[in-house]
Amino acid sequence: MSRNRLLASLTARPGLWAFLLIAASTALRFWFVGTHQLGLVQDEAQYWDWTRHMQLTYYSKGPLIAWIIWAGTQVFGNTELGVRLGAIVGMVLFPALVWLLVAKLWKRPVLAVLSIFVLSVAPLFEALGILMTTDNPFVVCWALAMIALYAATTPDEEGRDRGLWPFVLLALAYGVGILAKYTMLGLAGLAVLHGYLLQRRGALPARYWLRLALALTLGILGGFLPTLIWNMQNNFVGYKHVMYLIGLSGKGAQTVFRISRVPEYVGGQLGFALPWWFCLAVIAGWRIAKQVWRSATDNNNPLALTLPQASLLAVFFWPVTLFFLSWSFHTKVLANWNTVSFVAGSLLCAVEIERLLHAELSVRSWRWLKTAAWASVFLVVFIHVHQVLPLPPSLNPANRLKGWEDMAQHVHEISQTRFQDPSRVFFMSNVYDITAELAFYVPGQAQAYCLWGADRRMNQYDLWGGPKDKLGWDAILVLRGDSPGYPSVASDMFASFSGPFRYVATFRDHPVRPFYYYLCYGYKGVWPRQENAPF
Repeated sequence: MSRNRLLASLTARPGLWAFLLIAASTALRFWFVGTHQLGLVQDEAQYWDWTRHMQLTYYSKGPLIAWIIWAGTQVFGNTELGVRLGAIVGMVLFPALVWLLVAKLWKRPVLAVLSIFVLSVAPLFEALGILMTTDNPFVVCWALAMIALYAATTPDEEGRDRGLWPFVLLALAYGVGILAKYTMLGLAGLAVLHGYLLQRRGALPARYWLRLALALTLGILGGFLPTLIWNMQNNFVGYKHVMYLIGLSGKGAQTVFRISRVPEYVGGQLGFALPWWFCLAVIAGWRIAKQVWRSATDNNNPLALTLPQASLLAVFFWPVTLFFLSWSFHTKVLANWNTVSFVAGSLLCAVEIERLLHAELSVRSWRWLKTAAWASVFLVVFIHVHQVLPLPPSLNPANRLKGWEDMAQHVHEISQTRFQDPSRVFFMSNVYDITAELAFYVPGQAQAYCLWGADRRMNQYDLWGGPKDKLGWDAILVLRGDSPGYPSVASDMFASFSGPFRYVATFRDHPVRPFYYYLCYGYKGVWPRQENAPF
């Protein structure tokens, strides 16, 4: 399709394009999950296990993820589709919110379609549409907050103040977002910065600051208060975990500056967005940042963003992006910590694509843009169908996430054949991920337990403790493939044990990962307690 034909089609039928992009992505995700291309990854299994112990919050995350998974399992049961239903629905809501912001509020439907295309082909958002993680509801709340802030700082079509509803929406998005992820707290600073940039130009509505303060206060009360109460009841272990994770306490705080982590972090960002789209987002972001700083709007350019639109994108992209980049010089920053910057980043990328489509492109530049688009589509399709392709296991990038179900099925069979009374056998590990996968995939989905060890960080299972009513039972202890040694803390727990036994788990008849397990006999009722646990 030529550039002119593409622009004409996008202009004539933007709603249809948006619908087809969302529908195609959703159908592909349903197919991927429904055909068991990838079992639950570690965190998904853990979050599912949380639904069996509903609390105000949890050790490492807020309670929203457990609530969403619980709702999905009410529809499809305790299955992979039940756990991931929220992820699929969330990635329908997210582009729908982008359409609402850009097509309806900004009156830029073509830009909205291009934005939806960019986020539909970004590996980050494709992963969020399949894996039920906290980042899924987080980006939905983030997009909703962007809509609320834009509406709160601009008049309606008749030039009137929009009233209180944008601030009510902001309070809701802020509070629910905090329940998803503590990073949502940073939205308050971005809202203040956005208001300041508009105030410099005299473009800020009256009573904005008072209404903003009330909305943020209500959001914190609704979102942060439950986590505060829970942490007060549990020696603030959740907050200590966050401080440890971001390098403000523990070993990470001992080194102020290091560069070794930065390449890995930057590489993750490029992989999440795809390098070509990330570069376009940075180019557009730089141009828009200059526009905002100069408080300028080109009224003669129909593609130019207004000052409130440009400010919103600049504020929601640059501070988050630069903060986590700078923090990666101090400690290890996980690639997904910067997830929400890609919300504005997708829109910035679309701004640059739209500019290029309307510019006098050379044949070479147009071919480059088409190649980038088709390469992105190819990668999305490959991510979803790679398992059915004849790839050698060593080249399969997802192999390290597989094998859990086979491992759980194997140890279940061992429990049925190697013990005198299979009904009195429980399962445990010394790490949370294996524990969670055992809980989900062992037939019957009985509670599994996480054995304390001095060589790991604390986790949610430590707060629940060990078995309370299994004196005299037997157990199977499952360890990682690189940890065949019997944990010293388990020596006094059982009358005897045998092993280790090695098992290489498979996925669709291909070996993917090894495990070791021990057979433990005669539980004495002694469960080790953690002391001086790193968080």
